[in-house]
Amino acid sequence: MGYQHRFLTPEGALISVAEALGEPLPVGKVVCVGRNYAEHARELNNAVPAEPMLFMKPATALVPLEEPFAIPRQQGACHIETEMALLIGRPLTQADESQVLAAIAGVGIGFDLTLRDVQDRLKAQGHPWEKAKAFDGSCPLSAFVSPQGWDWADVPLQLVRNGRLQQDGNSRDMITPVATLLAFISQTFTLQPGDVVLTGTPAGVGPLQVGDRLDARLADRLEVQTLVI
Repeated sequence: MGYQHRFLTPEGALISVAEALGEPLPVGKVVCVGRNYAEHARELNNAVPAEPMLFMKPATALVPLEEPFAIPRQQGACHIETEMALLIGRPLTQADESQVLAAIAGVGIGFDLTLRDVQDRLKAQGHPWEKAKAFDGSCPLSAFVSPQGWDWADVPLQLVRNGRLQQDGNSRDMITPVATLLAFISQTFTLQPGDVVLTGTPAGVGPLQVGDRLDARLADRLEVQTLVI
């Protein structure tokens, strides 16, 4: 059985999205935005883009973040990028900012795993990044919590690796904020129920090692611990 969207109750129990929302949501595509935090762009010596840089991961990239996950071992460095993930609950096509927030069905944490050496080689050749970004298992994704009550302009996001703080960001530092980003994506890609949007990563990305213990936190609403195998 493949990945299924899950929901986290206030008591901490994992249930299906259908149980939480009253309707099943298929597992769809993952739409990601690159360089949405200026400090992250600078740490990789990349220019800050004039508009959101979009790329996608297929449904086969998804694995449960709460379970130990594997990384490729023979393709160079595999970097972790911790991101706020938004589960889409209703279609968005050429939507404006006043419409998009109501389409968010859940909020979670996603890891955008990146084969950095592969990506650098592809970029140097002028080739697309899919082999570095969209491989099987490249998007460990947590269960989702309710979207109610969030201040989208103030969502702290942290990653602690082996007991040491590695990433510490806040949505206030996004170049393109949540509502603007969802509206922008919908101008090109229709977002369907079950799709997920990864909203960008703060500075502090770096290579994973087998045996790393990871603790990812989103505000005071969600915390997930996992292991790299």
